[in-house]
Amino acid sequence: MSKQILILGAGVIGLAAAYYCAQRGHRVLVIEGNGEDDGSCSSGNAGMVVPSHFVPLAAPGMLALGLKWLWNPESPFYIRPRLDRELLSWGLKFWRAATPEHVQRSAPLLRDLSLASRACFEELAALPDGDFGLVKKGLVMLCKTQHALDEESRFAARANELGVPAQVLDAKGLTQLDPHVTMDVAGGVYFPKDCHLVPDQFLAKLKHHSARAGAEFAWNSKVIGFEKQGTRVTVVLTSQGEYQGDEVVLAGGVWSSILARALGLNLPMQAGKGYSLTLPSPPQLPQICAIFTEARLAITPMAGRLRFGGTMEIAGLNETINPRRVQGIIKSVSNYYPAFSPRNFEGIKPWCGLRPCSPDGLPYLGRTTKYTNLTVACGHAMMGLSLGPITGRLVAETLSDEQPSMDFKLLHPDRYQ
Repeated sequence: MSKQILILGAGVIGLAAAYYCAQRGHRVLVIEGNGEDDGSCSSGNAGMVVPSHFVPLAAPGMLALGLKWLWNPESPFYIRPRLDRELLSWGLKFWRAATPEHVQRSAPLLRDLSLASRACFEELAALPDGDFGLVKKGLVMLCKTQHALDEESRFAARANELGVPAQVLDAKGLTQLDPHVTMDVAGGVYFPKDCHLVPDQFLAKLKHHSARAGAEFAWNSKVIGFEKQGTRVTVVLTSQGEYQGDEVVLAGGVWSSILARALGLNLPMQAGKGYSLTLPSPPQLPQICAIFTEARLAITPMAGRLRFGGTMEIAGLNETINPRRVQGIIKSVSNYYPAFSPRNFEGIKPWCGLRPCSPDGLPYLGRTTKYTNLTVACGHAMMGLSLGPITGRLVAETLSDEQPSMDFKLLHPDRYQ
């Protein structure tokens, strides 16, 4: 049965949900507070599809690493010191979640979600006029030190046990894998199932295919409230008017926690600001995307350009560019790619986006128990683009009363209720 579905948010999650819902014959309206050309937190990211990333952000050792980097504004992870009750509550929940048991429980699901999402990307790329620069050449984790390589080698063994192929390579093996870039590293781990793409092209194609399937868009429509009747959300109030629907999907990224509060729901999240710099004419152009392990920096070739993206800055809901964070990225590059220098980045405008980070490092996905017609899809942190298609498909299956193609109860949005 066709339903009227209101999707709150036109980021990668909202667009993917719109596409898969419209494909099933539903009437879809995507409500977005920004303009059509304003971009989203995925438009400038590293564009990686990463089955290799099956460990949630909340993992053993992350808290100690965060404390180590806390006072260095150029470090890969930085929390701006401030007295904030929500930040303290989020940090406590993060600490409680960062256990080996949590990682062991979460890893198989994150693996399955990523592999299913990869298949969705392949299907989307095969559509007419579907090219968004999908490259299926894998990813390399580059290790500057032998200590880091030893740690990544242990992780590679775990990946292989989980069915995610991984190969440990020395410096010579890395050069043979990608001779297009000079690397100064001890070695690395190659994950052949990972992919990369051009994020803004993918978002544009997703919007195009959604519209062609019948989805409509209400731009510059900021959600300001809701009307409820019993266990149903009946009206979405926006700056441009009121909208009624049979189903409502909350897919507003980090702002979803604010909207959830208006519905009496608790979706704890912090904005993890990420930065990127894109060189239009790099001195060398690798063919395989990479991550500088110690620097926590992602590098992605994109149609002749080269993007460097990274850092996790917990500094509240602001999109101010911190120059020290940008300098931290630039300083790291030549340590791994000696052909590059800070001069290559002169005049390059930095981009930033706010990643929605849940305390346990897992997305919020599924129907709430408080409302029979409200589905939550947010909190993907750095994995929003990578998990976007499968998230959208699972939303569409849920709203269509289909048997979901996988069990995702671990992501239930009421887990902090």
